[in-house]
Amino acid sequence: MLNLHRLFLLHELRRLQTMTAVASAHSMSASAVSQQLSQLERETKVTLFQQVGRRVVLTDSGVQLARRAEEMLSLLETAEAELALAQGEASGMLRVASFQTPMIALAPAAVSVLAQQHPDLHLEMSQQEVDAAYEGLLAHRYDVILGEDYPGGQQLVRRGTDREALLRDPLLLVLPDLGPWAEVHTLEALADAPWALDPSGSRTGTWSRTYLREAGIEPRVRFATPDPLLQVHLVRTGHAVAFLPGLIASEHLGGTRVVRLPGAPHRSLYTAARAGAAGHPSLLAFRAALLEAAGRLTGLEGLEVLRS
Repeated sequence: MLNLHRLFLLHELRRLQTMTAVASAHSMSASAVSQQLSQLERETKVTLFQQVGRRVVLTDSGVQLARRAEEMLSLLETAEAELALAQGEASGMLRVASFQTPMIALAPAAVSVLAQQHPDLHLEMSQQEVDAAYEGLLAHRYDVILGEDYPGGQQLVRRGTDREALLRDPLLLVLPDLGPWAEVHTLEALADAPWALDPSGSRTGTWSRTYLREAGIEPRVRFATPDPLLQVHLVRTGHAVAFLPGLIASEHLGGTRVVRLPGAPHRSLYTAARAGAAGHPSLLAFRAALLEAAGRLTGLEGLEVLRS
C-alpha cells in the first residue's frame, strides 16, 4: 500500500519545484525528503523523478502520481469532514492564519462567540501576510486563513482551495484633530502632506500610492510601516496623514478626524480553506463566528465624504 506521507511529499515537490523548498516548508532536511521520495519510487517500481542539471524534475509518471496524490489528500479531508459532521459538534483545534487588522478587530469577538457556542473548539492563531498564509494553508500548517483584495489588484485564488467572502471594508482617510491638515476637505489639499503608508511592495502600499497618483498626488511618504496602529499614532500626534481600513475605525481611531474617500474605495476580506475540508463543522463554526463578529462592527455612521 502506498504511504500517504510520501505521496504528500511528492505532491509538495510538484507544487514547490525543489527538494530544498519542500524541506523548508515542512521543517525537514533536504536529504530526509530525498530519502522519503526515493522510498516511494522503490515502492511503486516506477521512475518518478530524474536529475536534470542540479535540479530534480518529475517524470510524466511522477507528475501523474502527484496529481492523484492531491486528489487523495482532498478526498481524505472530505471523509474526515463528513465523519466530524456526523458527530454533530465542532471540536478540537483549528489552526488559523490572518493578517493584522482582522487579528485586532475580529479575532477577539470571534473567539468569544466560539467560546459560547462551541466550547470544545479551540483556535490557534498566527499573524501572517496573505501570501505566506496561503503557502501555510497549502502545506497543511493552517486549516483556514484570512485574506484581502484591494481595488485594482489581482484577486488571489489558489487551486484546491475554497474561498468565502467575509466583508467589504471601506478604506478611509485619517487626519489629525489639530494642525495644518486637520481641516482639509479635498484630496488636492493633501498634495504636500506627510504620509504614513504601508511599504510600496505590499497590497495596501500599492493601492494607496496608485489611488493618490490617479488623483494627481505624488505622496511624500515620511513613514513606511505595515502597522496600522503605528500609523494611527503618527496621525494622532500630528506627524502624518494616513489611509486606514474601516475595520479598526470603531475602537482605534480616537483623537483623529476620519473621512470617507471619493469613489468609496474598499477592500474585500475573505476566508480560504482547502477544498476538501470545506464542510468540516469546525471550519463552518469559525466562518459563522467571523460573520457574527463582523456584523457587530460599528462606528462608521455619518462620516464626512472628502471632495475630489
